[in-house]
Amino acid sequence: MKNIFLPCLLISSFFLQAQTDYKVVFDLTSKDTLDQRSVVRWLNEISKPNPNAKLEVVMYGQGFNFVLKDKSPYADVIAKLAENKNISFKVCDISLKNNNVDRSQLLSCVQIVPDGIYEIIRKQKEGWGYIKAVH
Repeated sequence: MKNIFLPCLLISSFFLQAQTDYKVVFDLTSKDTLDQRSVVRWLNEISKPNPNAKLEVVMYGQGFNFVLKDKSPYADVIAKLAENKNISFKVCDISLKNNNVDRSQLLSCVQIVPDGIYEIIRKQKEGWGYIKAVH
């Protein structure tokens, strides 16, 4: 009995630790709605069974199209996902300026970061996993 208990305890603590450390940053640079749909699917697939997972979508390049108020086919879904305090949507200010997009054109749940690439690098240094959003 002793021989089984210790390995089971170690495995259980590993899985508990893995669930509490579930942190992923998603890199979205495309305005392709198939890439956007992939991000929505991943956010739902991770957050439902892992409600404490920290998930962040960082958009730069043309990725900001995902969170445009009047153009995103996922606006309602994004607003619903953003109700979860562990899911955030961040747009690169440089990309907005380069594309003449005003902050007022974005969904209200979106945060602006000075540099999207640096935001991703910073998250990785903090131990976050990285996923490039492509279909």
